Amino acid sequence: MENVAKQLKTGTTTVGLKFADGVVLGADMRASMGNIAYDEESEKIYKITDSMAVTNAGNVGDSLTIIRYLKSQARLYEIERNEKLSVKGATTLLSNILNGNRYYPYIVQLIIAGMNDEPELFEIGPFGGSIVRNQYAATGSGTDYALTTLDQNWEQGLSEEEGIRLAIKAIEAGKKRDIYTGGISVNVTVVNKNGVRMLSLDEVEKYIQQARREKAALPSKKRV
Repeated sequence: MENVAKQLKTGTTTVGLKFADGVVLGADMRASMGNIAYDEESEKIYKITDSMAVTNAGNVGDSLTIIRYLKSQARLYEIERNEKLSVKGATTLLSNILNGNRYYPYIVQLIIAGMNDEPELFEIGPFGGSIVRNQYAATGSGTDYALTTLDQNWEQGLSEEEGIRLAIKAIEAGKKRDIYTGGISVNVTVVNKNGVRMLSLDEVEKYIQQARREKAALPSKKRV
């Protein structure tokens, strides 16, 4: 159990937050291997269906195995029942799988977001524990920094643009202070009634540059 806890402390920062009409998911792009920054362009947000997406933190192999399984089960469910697997259903499925393997656990932390009649957001741990998140969630080694940013800035009724900017700000906080969080940019995905939309790196860069300009324009604090 102690080894599992240690592994979960390394690797990434991912967030999910609700806005007025949907959910924004954000993740850094660094894949680490021990103390090595192994890849700076890693994808950590995956589209599961046209109305559901998931972030992964933890062991890459374990995460991708779980995500492939979820994709196939979601597709099979849709074929057999002629309806989409709900976010709650997907969360229950994964919780059962992870809990059934708790003695040889998958080293994963997942954030699942989607749309039913309203935006839905869940967090799942390696032993199958699931939590409904009514506001926001964060996972990975940069969780402390991301949560501090979300605590200070999230509010009810955010617009989509405000949600995107806050998700990027939370990931950037992790990149600044957590050595395992980094990458060339930030992955951002929006889930709303129109489906799942993954922002391009060019779109994300515009938000990052805008935030930097706004910060630079603030009055500087004088030292006393």
